[in-house]
Amino acid sequence: MGEKVQMPPHAYLPGISARHPEGAFDTIRDTVRPGMTAAELGETAAFRHGLSYLEAGYFWEAHEVLEPVWMACPPNSARRLFVQALIQCANAALKARMGRPQASSRLCRISRRLLEAAERLEGDRIMGCRTEDLRRRIDSLEQEAVSAV
Repeated sequence: MGEKVQMPPHAYLPGISARHPEGAFDTIRDTVRPGMTAAELGETAAFRHGLSYLEAGYFWEAHEVLEPVWMACPPNSARRLFVQALIQCANAALKARMGRPQASSRLCRISRRLLEAAERLEGDRIMGCRTEDLRRRIDSLEQEAVSAV
């Protein structure tokens, strides 16, 4: 788990920067397999890279690698809701960076609802992550969006 996450060569911004080559993240995405336990999913390169990308400002890339984790989580589970909240937060941050504060604000509300639903099912620690960290990120993004409108 201690290995350093290699960052992509650039953050993709639709309509602004070059898209990554097709399949650029397949090796990372392929670390997720159907039927993995919550602990196993939390240890995948896809989940770890997704969190690191989100933290480092690679929002499109975070969504790209977190998607298979979300798909592998059981329907209606706290894990699935939490990963979906992470993905929507990454989408909100991407929209903010693209100068679309209203879209960012809408996605923040979606992310917050998903996070709250996940917490009702499992509490304040999901897949080894403190939910408060995501909540603070959503709050910050939402404040930024409100200020930009």
